[in-house]
Amino acid sequence: MIADRIKFLREESGYTQAELARRLGITRSSVNAWEMGISVPSTQYIIDLAKIFSVSTDYLLEMDASASIPLDGLIPEDMQIVYSLINNLKKKNK
Repeated sequence: MIADRIKFLREESGYTQAELARRLGITRSSVNAWEMGISVPSTQYIIDLAKIFSVSTDYLLEMDASASIPLDGLIPEDMQIVYSLINNLKKKNK
């Protein structure tokens, strides 16, 4: 459910509802309504949320289970560590 994804991504990113609302130019109660499943974000806000959290709109809408992790600024050795960690976690969870 999109409500759960928004809340999860917001909390993982360390944003309060008020901080996320400020970034989107909306009220905190709007973010709260999304997270409670009372309302859903418009198409434009889904796009904005995807950009803020560096995920695809498909991921937000639960059409795709994959998420992207920005690796900007990492050296190749650091990237290899991230890839290894992901692969180890996938093996562990099989």
